Amino acid sequence: MAQQQPSKDHWTQEAYSSSASFVPELATTIVQWLNPQPHDRILDLGCGDGVLTAKLKENCASVTGVDASANLVFAAKRAYGSIPGLSFHDQDCRFLDRWVNFQEGAYTKVFSNAALHWILRDPSTRASVLRNAYTFLKPGGTFAFEMGGAGNVAEVHTALMAAVMHRGIGIEEVRELSPWFFPSEVQMKHMLETIGFTVEKTELEYRPTRLTSEEQGGIEGWVKLMGAQFLEVLDSDSKREAAVKEVCELLRTVITHEEDGSMFLGYVRLRVLAKKPA
Repeated sequence: MAQQQPSKDHWTQEAYSSSASFVPELATTIVQWLNPQPHDRILDLGCGDGVLTAKLKENCASVTGVDASANLVFAAKRAYGSIPGLSFHDQDCRFLDRWVNFQEGAYTKVFSNAALHWILRDPSTRASVLRNAYTFLKPGGTFAFEMGGAGNVAEVHTALMAAVMHRGIGIEEVRELSPWFFPSEVQMKHMLETIGFTVEKTELEYRPTRLTSEEQGGIEGWVKLMGAQFLEVLDSDSKREAAVKEVCELLRTVITHEEDGSMFLGYVRLRVLAKKPA
């Protein structure tokens, strides 16, 4: 769930819970695709604060969660570290082949929810991430994941880029700042098949998602947390605060439901179920 290549660890359990508590709550479909069984040993890529990882453990033998955010891994260990068969590790998912626990065929299933659009942002490590997932799986194993798909959160993505540009950053640099990779079904299927996976099914769903109403959440909390890499390029707190205010004011009319004041972002979810041949 957390970004895998930040210049600093801006993730905290408190900020994530305030701004994105809906993420594990909306994972029902991909968990059904994963179909955890009592014998399964599952690797969770980008486990974040461990909320969903712990739920997976209720139905299988063991789950190993990995995430690049030391803050979120600490929170996961604090909340769920005493559960037998459940472990969490501070590990950049772009470089799992360098991990001390890297072992071929160690897992029956590899899972990821709302994390691969961060992990796969770097084109130079994209193929190796998928190849490592393939290597971790036993023959016949399952790779099930959900991530942002083509067109995900387009309104806030555009508004963030514009707000940073308005403060003197050029368009090419702004494009490079984007922390996300939102592929189409066609592109992801091709990437997986190139590695050797058999893709059994894919789904691209437009799912407008209601933002939290927490005091530190809502659109402002979302922009500060999820858009941190855009904002970090600005050289003062005042510029960052002004950029956040611009994004929020620009989007307010577009994302607000007049009947109750609730706010929704245009999430597009890409789900994939793939197999490593037996």
